[in-house]
Amino acid sequence: MKLLNRSAFVVLPKQPFAEWTNGLDVEADGLHQSLTLEEHRREGTVYLIDEVDNEAEFQQALESNWQKIFINELSAWDELGDFWPLELSLSLFQQWFDVYPQVMALDLSQQPLLMASLEEQ
Repeated sequence: MKLLNRSAFVVLPKQPFAEWTNGLDVEADGLHQSLTLEEHRREGTVYLIDEVDNEAEFQQALESNWQKIFINELSAWDELGDFWPLELSLSLFQQWFDVYPQVMALDLSQQPLLMASLEEQ
């Protein structure tokens, strides 16, 4: 087991996000199926952030990163952004997602940690 020099946010969707995804066209390949809120919340997304020590640092990290997180979550369902809300705001993000701060990140895997950038260079 290895202790990573990171803290994290676990992000779980709320009902408005589930309603938005269910309003999107279902594709023939089945990738965009209608899901209940419970089905959406079975798997959250973990976002690693710089290691923090207190609630104020978590709040600062969220204020610095909410838009990246929001865009990533929306892009998973609408890659081109054609049906995104017109205005993304921290308030809307908080209406659509629960965010659970995690102080420590531990790596239980014996495999090396690999990284792949999701942003264009």
